[in-house]
Amino acid sequence: MKDVNPTVEEAVDTLGITGVARRRLLSGAGLVSATAAASALLAACSPDNKKETPAAAGGSGDFPATPKWKFVFVNHVTTNPFFTPTQYGAQDACALLGCQFQWTGSETAKVPEMVNALNTAVSAKADGIAAAVVDKNAFKDPIAKALDSAIPVVSYNADGSRDDPGSDRLAYVGQDLYASGYELGKRVASLMTNGGDAVGFIATPGQLNIQPRIDGAKDAIKASGKSINFTDVASGAELPKELSTIDAYVQGHSGLKGIFAVDAGSTEAVGKTVAKYKLKSKGVVAGGFDLNPATLTAIKAGDLDFTIDQQPYLQGFLPVLQLWLYKLSGGLVAPADTNTGLLFVGKDTVDPYLATKTRFEGSSTRQQVLNRSGAIPHG
Repeated sequence: MKDVNPTVEEAVDTLGITGVARRRLLSGAGLVSATAAASALLAACSPDNKKETPAAAGGSGDFPATPKWKFVFVNHVTTNPFFTPTQYGAQDACALLGCQFQWTGSETAKVPEMVNALNTAVSAKADGIAAAVVDKNAFKDPIAKALDSAIPVVSYNADGSRDDPGSDRLAYVGQDLYASGYELGKRVASLMTNGGDAVGFIATPGQLNIQPRIDGAKDAIKASGKSINFTDVASGAELPKELSTIDAYVQGHSGLKGIFAVDAGSTEAVGKTVAKYKLKSKGVVAGGFDLNPATLTAIKAGDLDFTIDQQPYLQGFLPVLQLWLYKLSGGLVAPADTNTGLLFVGKDTVDPYLATKTRFEGSSTRQQVLNRSGAIPHG
């Protein structure tokens, strides 16, 4: 091979030119001159040769080609409609990055089934795991086993108890659950101006994706100093059970002035029950969490005063992104705790959610670009 102009060799290394293009460039005649070097470099960067760069060899964007990594999501209520946008988020991230995911766990919030699913993912050598840590003790050893097996683990939607994740997961992606419950409690106190009896429904008491919310709500109501008699009631993990439980409780407690919930299914059921018995005309205030289509419709109709958005789509998209970057960087880009937020949605702000069916809220499978107008509200 003839002597090669150093400028060309440096550029070849910088631009990642490989294979035939590299050999053609470095073995070409006349590369000892600067003019020839420039010409050869332009030729090497032509469209015909760009197909040989690592980015075009199968990677996403300018990233190098990677294996089709598989990430496993361990969920506590796998068929609950709340997690439809979460699955869309994971699906979209995988399509963007060229990886895949599996959705598994328990349909009815049974922790042993979730632990078994997590252990199965470790045995199958998953490339990464996202777990809803609804029990800080049960997940400690399985997550440790995954990390010992060089499998990165993040938590999503639930992260153990307040100030104690109970495991060495690398990061948490989701809402600050206690803080969101505290904000709900403050809203309850502000709406129940004359005090009275209120009930807060919780699908699965003790489970750490929602127990911190009910705890926060109680603390906020107590701190308000209002004469509110707040009772929490278990409603069950499946929507039909939640609806029948809430309906029966409301029928048996005709003096209620406030009806609230801390999970998606129970909030939807509260809206249906308030509408069924026309409780808004009796001065009852009601609200809860998440953006189930029936919940949004109840807000528009005036049967619910508010709901709280925690962006479930991001709770699927971001774990995939963070696990993928961890794998790509050899662990140098570590997952980071990410709060997916807290946003009150009421009758004055619900229209944009109802006007368009989207993957982001789980109401459509269609991919689309959504345009908005007007100033962005200040945080």
